Amino acid sequence: MTSTLPHKKAKALKPGSPRPAKELCSECGLCDTYYVHYVKEACAFLNQQIKELEEQSHSRSRNLDDSDELYFGVQQEMMAARKKEPIPGAQWTGIVSSIAIEMLENGIVEGVVCVQNTESDRFQPMPVIARTAEEILAARVNKPTLSPNLSVLEQIEQSGMKRLLVIGVGCQIQALRAVEKQLGLEKLYVLGTPCVDNVTRAGLQKFLETTSKSPETVVHYEFMQDFRVHFKHEDGSIEMVPFFGLKTNKLKDVFAPSCMSCFDYVNSLSDIVVGYMGAPFGWQWIVVRNERGKEMLDMVKDQIDTQPVMSQGNRQAAVQQSIPAYDKGVTLPMWAAKLMGVVIEKIGPKGLEYARFSIDSHFTRNYLYTKRNHPEKLEQHVPEFAKRIVEQYELPD
Repeated sequence: MTSTLPHKKAKALKPGSPRPAKELCSECGLCDTYYVHYVKEACAFLNQQIKELEEQSHSRSRNLDDSDELYFGVQQEMMAARKKEPIPGAQWTGIVSSIAIEMLENGIVEGVVCVQNTESDRFQPMPVIARTAEEILAARVNKPTLSPNLSVLEQIEQSGMKRLLVIGVGCQIQALRAVEKQLGLEKLYVLGTPCVDNVTRAGLQKFLETTSKSPETVVHYEFMQDFRVHFKHEDGSIEMVPFFGLKTNKLKDVFAPSCMSCFDYVNSLSDIVVGYMGAPFGWQWIVVRNERGKEMLDMVKDQIDTQPVMSQGNRQAAVQQSIPAYDKGVTLPMWAAKLMGVVIEKIGPKGLEYARFSIDSHFTRNYLYTKRNHPEKLEQHVPEFAKRIVEQYELPD
């Protein structure tokens, strides 16, 4: 007689019920399944264990004395890339969707965990296990809201799938790695995207209404390397708003507490990361962390152009100046914000230095948030690499 696995004896938490991480819950979806049995160990906000899980996932943790690994995590190679023939409707050129489709159609995996949207709301996430290229393409474009990707974990086990690709962000992937051995898979591939500053659906609406001239027609948006937020609208037009013109005083509280206390911007535990922040404008940034990541990239190598990563400028003065500005909710007049944006675009950090600027800015902010709101968590919750990055700057009390 086969004994029941411990997690199968557990019951998913009911919708709306308190989560173990309380206000820091990132709604990753783990607690929506019987894998809630492992939540105290697996949740990124109850048990930060990036170093240990890096060793599990990549056979080593990052080298803190290597400046690239300190910031960007374990890696075999980094590059800038773009598809030769972009996928229509993709947020960028469609590298993430292309990798997923090739992995599925070549039989490397039997399903792909990705996020579509509900029929009634383009920004409301709906995690699915895609089994066709069409289902993968229906998930293209980022959903800038908290998404319960791991809510499909029970379906994976019940389906009998043994080879799976999961697309997700850092908090989801840390929980996934913590329960990976319980899933009964023969092979798990993880394609990560960098992630910062997600919001609830209500928070997203406030951001759009506060920032865009036409919030009801926004298809997607991104904080880009030219220090502007790019909003794409239904008619194909691009609206650009300078970072420095954002109404910080109205938006300081819009981001989820989990995002304000997160230190895994670069998705450290994925096999491969596809984002934009370390690449020149118009290109995407790829970090291959291990052999599974290389295998995924090889699936699309004939479909993409690549170039070496570059780094230019110095971020540190800009970061130091931004710390008190954000802390006090400073908002510049739009004319000044546009002027500053033009100047910084010309002389400011680019490539990997821009990526470091973004990481530094968020880590210093998040360190202060954690220190002020959850001081009892500070020592254990902030990874060593994040402490080293934050130590470069003078922080207010």
